[in-house]
Amino acid sequence: MNRPAVFFDRDGVLNEDIGYLHERTKFRWTPGAREAVKAVNDVGYLAFVVTNQSGVARGLYEEADVRDLHAWMAEELAAVGAHVDAFEYCPHHPEATVEPYRRSCMCRKPGPGMITNLMNRFQVDPVRSFLIGDRLTDVEAATRAGIRGYLFEGPDLQQFIRSRLSRTG
Repeated sequence: MNRPAVFFDRDGVLNEDIGYLHERTKFRWTPGAREAVKAVNDVGYLAFVVTNQSGVARGLYEEADVRDLHAWMAEELAAVGAHVDAFEYCPHHPEATVEPYRRSCMCRKPGPGMITNLMNRFQVDPVRSFLIGDRLTDVEAATRAGIRGYLFEGPDLQQFIRSRLSRTG
């Protein structure tokens, strides 16, 4: 049975976008972010994070740093009874300084790859699913994956998500 899902962009949606974030000491949740993930969980939707992480391609940090930060985020969410079903990230960039990461790929938003991979892996219902991002490239990725995309400009992610969940029922 296909389940609906909410795909969250990370930087600028779940946390303040400070540029190339990879350290938990610099991480700041956006207002209502943890509660928004819990609201998604409470209505039975899958919760995913899809994030471009070109800092890896630029040599600013390692993939292990991204995974460690995501594990820490999962712990923080668990403390409020929330969870993310899967974290996906794209470490590639066409102008990378780290050679193995220099490429154009379909997983880097606005490409739909991260979203479609999760949709296939978890048998997601595209009709009731949507993405929340803070850039037009996020919304474009959602459209290309066959789901709705919403632009989040603040201030409170919990209020924003509740109004979107009530529309999709």
